[in-house]
Amino acid sequence: MTASLPLLAVETITWVKVQKPTFDLVGVVLGSFVLAGVCVLVALALGGILGFGFILRRRRLPPRSWADDGLKLAQH
Repeated sequence: MTASLPLLAVETITWVKVQKPTFDLVGVVLGSFVLAGVCVLVALALGGILGFGFILRRRRLPPRSWADDGLKLAQH
């Protein structure tokens, strides 16, 4: 009678070569410039639309003078 050894689980290890990560300073700086440019364009567009709306609203109202409200002076 021969003694049978229990079968050992054989582990398979697969190695994958991964490049060492590097910090891309140029990419970060260019990305921040792009983000700042987008913010500037959005601010200009919204400011232009809002300003144009204020101008149109002001032109539709009848003209007002200081005499309508009266000149309010500070009382001492």
